[in-house]
Amino acid sequence: MNDKDANWIGLVLAGARAKAVAALYRYFRDLDMAEEAFQEASLRALKSWPKNGPPRDAAAWLILVGRNSGIDAIRRKARFTDLPDEERISDTSDAEADIAERIDDSHYRDDILRLLFVCCHPDLPATQQIALALRVVSGLTVRQIARAFLVSDAAMEQRITRAKARIARSGAQFETPDAADRAARVGSVAAMIYLVFNEGYTSAGERAETRATFADEAIRLGRLLLGLFPNEPELMGLLALMLIQHSRDAARFDAAGNIVLLDDQDRALWDRPMIAEGLALIDKAMRHRTPGVFQLQAAIAAIHAHAETPEATDWVEIELLYRVLERLQPSPVVTLNRAVAVSRTEGPQAALDLIEPLADALGGYFYFHGLRGGLLKDLGRIEEARAAFDIAIAHANTSAEAVHIRAHLDKLGAPPATSPVESRR
Repeated sequence: MNDKDANWIGLVLAGARAKAVAALYRYFRDLDMAEEAFQEASLRALKSWPKNGPPRDAAAWLILVGRNSGIDAIRRKARFTDLPDEERISDTSDAEADIAERIDDSHYRDDILRLLFVCCHPDLPATQQIALALRVVSGLTVRQIARAFLVSDAAMEQRITRAKARIARSGAQFETPDAADRAARVGSVAAMIYLVFNEGYTSAGERAETRATFADEAIRLGRLLLGLFPNEPELMGLLALMLIQHSRDAARFDAAGNIVLLDDQDRALWDRPMIAEGLALIDKAMRHRTPGVFQLQAAIAAIHAHAETPEATDWVEIELLYRVLERLQPSPVVTLNRAVAVSRTEGPQAALDLIEPLADALGGYFYFHGLRGGLLKDLGRIEEARAAFDIAIAHANTSAEAVHIRAHLDKLGAPPATSPVESRR
């Protein structure tokens, strides 16, 4: 097989993976078995397709071959019988047409939704949900996922194995979900997809490959989910939010991997086609007049994307949108974000008054102390700002965040010899 064949087959397999694995999971009711069956079918595709050409429905072909090979594997283990000849398993002729007719879009939708829902099972911690979705649905290697989480391959393999075992013990449901259950599942899946996106979005500058991989996979999963439910405005909002945020990736870090704030970013580096797609999605979502959390966040991101310069940003509208978001999803972090807008519309003192009550809830949150330090600096309360920045560095999640705060400290100048902060060092 030449490189050209490998490339097009790889793309077809990647596009069909979610449908095929989801259907095989329903059939075998075991994630490991579904993955193994898909891998076996993929290997047979690499042998068969260069000679015979692609099937009419790649997903149906993979499901049929994967199901047959899975059944044969079970029989072999049980009876120690030989596998059938290669030609017998892989030469499906037009059999995929029959299965494609029987497994229509509604079957695919419920299968994929079931698989996605299993990956975001409420018994799993967020890191395991992300890892499982990337491994099972997206097909990323254990090494790719481990590198993103800065753990060894063995540790990530163990984490994924534990997640699968917990799902098996919980007894996942295989019946077709009703309308109410489906709606609840869609919300859970959307939240999990955004977790995948954020894992990449918040990665440090030196982890550019991780950012791109996770963001691209989250966007692909978002497109997949929206394709299943094309009239759901919150899913439009989710995809719009991810597209607009990811459009700024090339401008968010400098060559050394240091953070570049939004106001300082080179807007010529923003991906305008990606922004245009996001803006079209959020406009379409808003026409439904059923605002949701993702739609509001996307609308805020859209205001930033519309502004050709930092000075052109409509901070009044952003602050209003954050007020609505606070009502829909009361959260100290939402209030903290609103405080940024308030600082632009009413000044640093108003913003500081807004965030001071959040000290207990956000005492261990890097961005709280970073924003508080910046507001104190703007008010001329330099030593208090220095103390806040010192706490922010202690809570930094990445080296890029620590370097960013260190730059603010350097701008404050050397502390006095009697500084209470210095005396504690």
